[in-house]
Parts: sequence; structure tokens; C-alpha cells
Amino acid sequence: MKVLESELRGKTVMSEEGLYLGILRNSLVDEKTGSLLGILIEPSEDIDPRLYHLDDMGHLVFPFENIKSVKDVVIIGS
Repeated sequence: MKVLESELRGKTVMSEEGLYLGILRNSLVDEKTGSLLGILIEPSEDIDPRLYHLDDMGHLVFPFENIKSVKDVVIIGS
């Protein structure tokens, strides 16, 4: 199944354990190949963002390979 990157924006993101991580805000793309490298998540107030890799804007950064499922929500694995 293929999903457009624009369809991911604004989706709820949860861990495989059911922890609400936040809202998917953007993605990281390799400009040369067009490959999706990672996703940027606006963190939930319920988590400690210091426990995760953050970008300069305070978004959680996860490699694209960590996405396990995309339906109504995006599920992220460790």
C-alpha cells in the first residue's frame, strides 16, 4: 500500500505500546533521491520530549523505517 506524504501530516502518532506521542507535522526527504528519511512529530504534553531525539524546533524525530502502520493513526516502533 502506498500513502502520499501529504496524507500523513496532521495524523495522530502513537507508539506500539499505545503511548500518544503527538501529531505528525512534517517529514525529512533526501533532496537528491526523493526518499523519505524521517518524520517530525509535534510532541504531546503527556510525554517528556527530552527522552527522544529532537530537531531545532522541538519536534520528535523518528526514522521512516520506524513506521509500523498507517491507518487512522501512525504507529511507531522502537
